[in-house]
Amino acid sequence: MHIVMCEDIIEKCCHKLSCGATLLYPTDTIWGIGCDATNAAAVEKIYSLKQRDHSKSMLILCADVDMVERYVSSVDDNVRELLLGSSRPTTVIMPLCKSLLAENLSASDGTIGVRIPKMDFCQQMLRHFGRPVVSTSANLSGRPSPASYAEIDEVLKRRVGFCVPPECEEKTAGRSSRIVKLLSDGSVCVIRD
Repeated sequence: MHIVMCEDIIEKCCHKLSCGATLLYPTDTIWGIGCDATNAAAVEKIYSLKQRDHSKSMLILCADVDMVERYVSSVDDNVRELLLGSSRPTTVIMPLCKSLLAENLSASDGTIGVRIPKMDFCQQMLRHFGRPVVSTSANLSGRPSPASYAEIDEVLKRRVGFCVPPECEEKTAGRSSRIVKLLSDGSVCVIRD
């Protein structure tokens, strides 16, 4: 993809996110639907778009550990290794420390799933936007997760505020991330491998 086109698309994504819109965008795992993770009205749009039950929390993407540390209780060496050192995309569920995220985003136990994507497009978008972005699979609730743009339901493509063009698609894992939960005693429990 042409670099200028990529910069233009990232700028457009960030503008749409700032205005409370939803995005359909490629991630390091599968295609996702996202929004500004600090905007409760935008988060609500995603629940509605996906016809998703509010009891099913969503995760956030952060550019780096510094961004993660602004929203969660602590990032020790074990968590840092899980976020940065895993060979496969890994989401870590951990306690929130501040109410800077949208109140309708975290799980009922006060935790949030966090991932730091290695994908260039996501990294550039997150750094330019400067805040976490919600990431949930680009499918209607209960339907299969799309590994490519071509697999996304046309209904969703029409409902989101902005669709990143398929030309921005990079080689991805093609499946959802591994999910681990940080427990209160500091140990880690695998939720999804």
